[in-house]
Amino acid sequence: MSRSSGWSRSPQVAARLAPGDVLVCFLLAFLLWLAPLACVSPASAAEQVRIGVARTISDVGYYVADAKGFFGQEGLEVSIVPFNSAAQMVAPLGTGELEVGGGTVSAGFYNAVGRGILMRIVADQASIKPGYGFSSLMVRKDLVESGRYRSYADLKGMKVAVGAAGTGSASALNEALKKGGLKFGDVEVVFIGFPEHLAAYRNKGIDASITNEPTLTRAVEEGVAVRVAGNDIIYPGQQTAVTFYSDRFIKDHRDLAERFMLGYLRGVRVYVDALKDGRLAGPNAGEVISILTGYTRIKDAGMFRRMIPSWVDPNGEVSLAGLRKDLDFFRELGLIEKKDIDVDAVVDSSFAKAAVARLGPYRPPDN
Repeated sequence: MSRSSGWSRSPQVAARLAPGDVLVCFLLAFLLWLAPLACVSPASAAEQVRIGVARTISDVGYYVADAKGFFGQEGLEVSIVPFNSAAQMVAPLGTGELEVGGGTVSAGFYNAVGRGILMRIVADQASIKPGYGFSSLMVRKDLVESGRYRSYADLKGMKVAVGAAGTGSASALNEALKKGGLKFGDVEVVFIGFPEHLAAYRNKGIDASITNEPTLTRAVEEGVAVRVAGNDIIYPGQQTAVTFYSDRFIKDHRDLAERFMLGYLRGVRVYVDALKDGRLAGPNAGEVISILTGYTRIKDAGMFRRMIPSWVDPNGEVSLAGLRKDLDFFRELGLIEKKDIDVDAVVDSSFAKAAVARLGPYRPPDN
């Protein structure tokens, strides 16, 4: 029965009732008319969670959790908002236009926090584990074949690409240079987005790079570059990407933030179950690859099987040592504005710990 038809019959009913009964009937009718509106309450709007992603494979935990309904089971409806980089998420996280963001921890992040744009690192999104060097040192193939490059020391004087200034890829390059007895200033560093590394190798615009998947595999398969060493060799334990929460999400919607983390870590664990021997080759790899082809620009399922996937901690733990090493490097380059900013001040592990207390510690599947 529509609201209008319900009200049209009420005068006829009232004519047969006493005045006091009429008032009761009208009150009951009014309450019944309001009942459907109760379903559209401000609380339902608060269940909306907006996630900023940089459109990399490290976003996989959000994709799996969304595709498998884990967020929905926590009473959340998520919107996945694409950005070109994590740096572009800083302002909307600070204003509360985003509740969650995912990406690299850059010098810009620390400077934003130092200026009062509050957000926190709450969980791992991608980190370096042995066998999972999805970010790697690459050298142009002709330089390897000619003998121009034989060891890390031969990077001296080369033009080397990293994703952006003041980021983890620059810090990884610094670690590679140190293995060759070199300093950051001993190479010509250029800042080029990872997908553009492939074209730069084709036209010999760069000599080497720190490159992420899937560009890494594409460059090797095309024969323009050689994978010299993964970051699991160059920089083991590096924290390459994290989950950020806005300060407003933490303070004003803590219950939602806790439920979001439950859904996210459930998604992460499904993804980790799909990993085996440094590849997406676990028992449920097909399901995860299907989700990735649906949520990302890569529609070739075979590419996901050939490339080196990112690792993510299934309990959400971040590498504090890795974050500190990167921060020290950013300071050496003079990129950090405030001297007193530190890693402990920007990490809040309480949400991941609360989720693990509910889910239990991760247990790998029996393969």
